[in-house]
Amino acid sequence: MWRCEAFNGSKNTDDQNLCHDFHLVISIFSLLYLVLCFPIGLCYNGLLVLVNLCNKGTMTMPDVYFVNIAIAGLIINAVAPVYLLGPTSTKWAIWDFSNEVYITLLILFNVSSLVTMYSTALLSLDYYIERALPRTYMSSVYNTKHVCGFIWGGAMLTSFSSLLFYVCNHVSTKIMECSKMQNKEAADAIMVFIGYIVPATAVLYALVLILRIRKEATPLDQDTGRLDPSVHRLLIATVCAQFTLWTPYYVTLLVSTLANLQGKGMDENYSRGLHFTKGLSKLLAFSSSFVMPLLYRYISKNFPSKLQRLLKKLHCGNQRCSHEHTVVQQVVT
Repeated sequence: MWRCEAFNGSKNTDDQNLCHDFHLVISIFSLLYLVLCFPIGLCYNGLLVLVNLCNKGTMTMPDVYFVNIAIAGLIINAVAPVYLLGPTSTKWAIWDFSNEVYITLLILFNVSSLVTMYSTALLSLDYYIERALPRTYMSSVYNTKHVCGFIWGGAMLTSFSSLLFYVCNHVSTKIMECSKMQNKEAADAIMVFIGYIVPATAVLYALVLILRIRKEATPLDQDTGRLDPSVHRLLIATVCAQFTLWTPYYVTLLVSTLANLQGKGMDENYSRGLHFTKGLSKLLAFSSSFVMPLLYRYISKNFPSKLQRLLKKLHCGNQRCSHEHTVVQQVVT
């Protein structure tokens, strides 16, 4: 991923030294991610999915969205090591830019990013609906599960158009259907629009509605069926974290797309800076799979109790736990 072969023949030693400095910095960040962030993110994403699926009866609407974000995070975790450990630095044969494996991993990353961003956007909209009209069917757990199914299906369908451009950009030019579709910039432009602009607009609209309704105190605020107040803090933290980590990636993707569409030769310093900026921005995008489950763990009030119940079940096995037996006897009495 990080290499300076392009500057080995350059007479300017400053360019070579600067390139190697960039190489060292990004390599250190990549190593820190693989050693610290990757195992922690993998563990917490798996725990988030396992704990909530084992406690389906107590799942709320935000829990369902975070389970989908965690599943997408697991996919991003699986893609990250292959990307950070290859291809050009390790010369892996499996990671050839004309290989189908590259396209497959890229599409998995794109689908996961779409699921993450749209889950955040729909969580914001559903939280507003729950604030405005408590106990409505639209923001119920049952309906949210079906919505999340559409999120995954929609992410695959919306990334299909960009998939065609990516595939045709890497396969042979002898295929007639791809002769006019070898345009990677079009695929990147589609991903910027559907993966960032659309969900960002939805989140901004939802936050404006939420701020407006929070200024109006109503008798519904005393309703015991409303979501826990910590959900609002979780929502704000999620939105801020997601867009902080994903905005650099989509901005650099847009900048590189516009630069390539101009068709002009870029300055070497600009080209090198853009290359390493794209690397850092993608590293930030990978770190979202590490940050999101930690936010859910430390802000959600329900997760620690669910985790304790799951651990007690695993400890007791098939036998009824003593504290459950006592509770049953008290109920019978």
